[in-house]
Amino acid sequence: MFRRCGSCHTVTADGGNRVGPNLHGIFGSEAGTVEGFDYSMALENAGFVWTPEQLDGWLANPRDFLPGNRMSFVGLREETDRRNVIAYIMHETGYSPDN
Repeated sequence: MFRRCGSCHTVTADGGNRVGPNLHGIFGSEAGTVEGFDYSMALENAGFVWTPEQLDGWLANPRDFLPGNRMSFVGLREETDRRNVIAYIMHETGYSPDN
């Protein structure tokens, strides 16, 4: 499922940014703060910290979740698909809610 995301994002510590920011370390970080990525004003001023729950809302419909962002992805309607993407990112980045 992450293949769709992987065309724009990386998840490894040394993966760098692509069309979208590197997602390594996303959980627990403030939205719009990955170094070297040119964010929309909407994300720069979002004022929230990424959690699996926040990412679920984003993945469901990025434009509704945060109007004014530049992500062209329309979202994942199926909750199972979103859970799988989130689980993959958690696994690949070594994130645990207990961290």
